[in-house]
Amino acid sequence: MKPELQTISAIRHELAKGRASAEALTRESLARIDAHDGNINAFVSLAPDRAIDKAKAIDARIAAGETPEAVGPLAGVPVALKDNICTDFGTTTCASKYLAEFESPYSATAAQRLEQAGAVIVGKANLDEFAMGSTGEHSAQGPTKNPWDTTRVPGGSSSGSAAAVSAGFVTAALGSDTGGSVRLPASMCGIVGFKPTYGRISRSGLVAYASSLDQIGTLTRTVADAAAIYQAIAGPDDQDSTCIDEPVGDVLGQLDEPLEGLKIAIPEQVRSDAIDPMTRLVFGMSCKVLADMGAELIDVSLAHSDLAIAAYYTIATAEASSNLARYDGVRYGYRAPLDADESLEELYTKSRTQSLGTEVQRRIMLGTHVLRAGYADDLYINAQRVRRLVKSDYDAIFKVIGAHAVLTPTALGPAWPIGEKQTDPTEVYQQDIMTVGANLAGLPAISVPAGMVPVDDNLLPIGVQFVGDALSEATLLRVAQRFELHAGMSQRVAPVGV
Repeated sequence: MKPELQTISAIRHELAKGRASAEALTRESLARIDAHDGNINAFVSLAPDRAIDKAKAIDARIAAGETPEAVGPLAGVPVALKDNICTDFGTTTCASKYLAEFESPYSATAAQRLEQAGAVIVGKANLDEFAMGSTGEHSAQGPTKNPWDTTRVPGGSSSGSAAAVSAGFVTAALGSDTGGSVRLPASMCGIVGFKPTYGRISRSGLVAYASSLDQIGTLTRTVADAAAIYQAIAGPDDQDSTCIDEPVGDVLGQLDEPLEGLKIAIPEQVRSDAIDPMTRLVFGMSCKVLADMGAELIDVSLAHSDLAIAAYYTIATAEASSNLARYDGVRYGYRAPLDADESLEELYTKSRTQSLGTEVQRRIMLGTHVLRAGYADDLYINAQRVRRLVKSDYDAIFKVIGAHAVLTPTALGPAWPIGEKQTDPTEVYQQDIMTVGANLAGLPAISVPAGMVPVDDNLLPIGVQFVGDALSEATLLRVAQRFELHAGMSQRVAPVGV
């Protein structure tokens, strides 16, 4: 099957008709990776033998008379996992020298549920180290490159997951989203990136960065595929105390139900000069698409959005400092060589300095400063107060105005050249301004391809983001699919994968 035709529904149809096999699909996926990933660096590691064995087992069940639906809703679908999602096979490195040889004793709940649904995991995808980054450049394995232009960043931190889907290496991938790490690379790579309400997908087995913000999300070529993956892996989990104890329901079955009186909120903040002019043009065209669909566009204000970046990086780095304290060079992971007269404290210092990248060290130091005695009240506690205000802005839009979704650009602009923004980290941090609000408020959000813009004699993708009310995934996905069908920009494969 051609990569652009490899949607989950198409794979299910071809398997049912006997025109495809899980083994053939897996081998095609591995062959494309072998042929093209040298130009992209989307994968940290592959598990070809295991993947083919899993695919053969699926084919054997179908040959014995089971339907693909009985085998599982994702039967035969090749997928990738961001390499901060634990698996009981291979390594889980978080793209860090510290965990280069770490083998997890168990698989994340999300990974288990993918395989129970029939998906075939072909490998672990590259990322910004410990998921700390918005560009895909901060990996001990080297930067991931954008399949639409390999001189440019793919967005991060789920860089490899997005690039693998965009290039047609796999049908779908899982990433993690702390402040936009699924949606930003989805926008820059021209695919669909979806993060649900905080607690909808178990975080058990997801290596922690900032625990009150981290979520597992999906990267796919269509909204329907996002819904299918979400439905397969979401739901209560005894292994995660933050997981919401409510069934997900038939989100996929509701996807085609009509939406009456569609209201879309447009924040005044999207008129900011910080947004690239071509992105503003695509956003304006997206608003017209929604208006032509019959949606009512309502002007609103996210009054505290100008404080969101500062609040996010205060909370996220504080939690990162706490979570990464376990990486001490003693219990597991990288241990620096020591002279006989060096102390335990020197072991900690050398192990962390030698094995953790610059961006991770920067965020640990920022978070440690935030949590210092005498600073926590002024910094961390105030950031949590801002978080509450950000949530109240969204509550007013959804619960008072009655909007179905808030529409914004996903990123401030298209992908930029690798290395261009690395001299000023704060400029990169500002790229998250449209996405961090949903994480602070714990709300579902999805980025959908909206247009292609000319940049240096090339065409690069731009996405728009829909944010929904808590637990409104079914409605949000329906809104996003309606837009997807009218905008006509999804299901494209970047030139590298053709």
